Amino acid sequence: MAEILLSEAEKAFIHHGVQDDFRCDGRSRLDYRPIVLETGLVSNASGSARLRLANSDILVGIKVELASPVPEKPKEGRLEFFVDCSANATPEFEGRGGEDLANEISRFLQRSYSSGETLKLTELCVLEGLQCWVLYVDILILECGGNLFDAVSLAVKSALHATEIPTVKVAAMDGNEPELELSDDPFDTKRLDTQNAPCVVTLMKIGNHYLVDPTPEEETCSSSGIIVSVAGNRKITAVRKIGSGSLHHESLSSMLKTGAEIGAVLNKILMKKLKDEEKLEKSKKVGFLR
Repeated sequence: MAEILLSEAEKAFIHHGVQDDFRCDGRSRLDYRPIVLETGLVSNASGSARLRLANSDILVGIKVELASPVPEKPKEGRLEFFVDCSANATPEFEGRGGEDLANEISRFLQRSYSSGETLKLTELCVLEGLQCWVLYVDILILECGGNLFDAVSLAVKSALHATEIPTVKVAAMDGNEPELELSDDPFDTKRLDTQNAPCVVTLMKIGNHYLVDPTPEEETCSSSGIIVSVAGNRKITAVRKIGSGSLHHESLSSMLKTGAEIGAVLNKILMKKLKDEEKLEKSKKVGFLR
């Protein structure tokens, strides 16, 4: 993330605001900034979403393809995450600068979705042990305005909610090779149940207090924090410590509890936004099949 240079007076101002539960932008410690969400933007993708969280701008596109399942999980499909940090997002992403952050985000998403509490990956199975759907989740960070992990997770969940998976039937078996038949109707699709897909909550500690949805300036003032992945059923699916500072076990326990509570609320708010958007009349898509 971009390093913000702050004077000692600016840091003191931020510290005092957090202490008084009145942050620089008027929020309390546990308030999020407004979320702007759009889905179905990329006509040649199986699902897509663009999410803006203040100055953080994330675009996610998902393509579904048939492939062989992994031997350890013959009855399940899988998700694969790829993150690209645009050089325009922040000067630090120029050249190979954004690769480390991209790898961190993709690894954390993989851990978050590997839990059985999130998606029913058995719904992606076409033929046990032979064929399954693989969802390739491509994430593009267009602009970096702080709190990237949270913004990316919300955009990914939104894109998964909008993803349409074609209906496939097994027409015949030629030896051990299945012959699959896709429906001629491009609208004959199904969607995953994303109710329990996780939302990520970042909690940063400043002084003796912690806050959510930090701005880049607040991230600079914090020496430690945690990133918590929370499913829709309030189950924590992944945790990551960030920063060079230490956390007392009592602080950590309190942060995990708060993260789970806020994650559950965030899931409900996002699902409501997605359902409200589905009710809106959308312009007709222009693409190869539609």
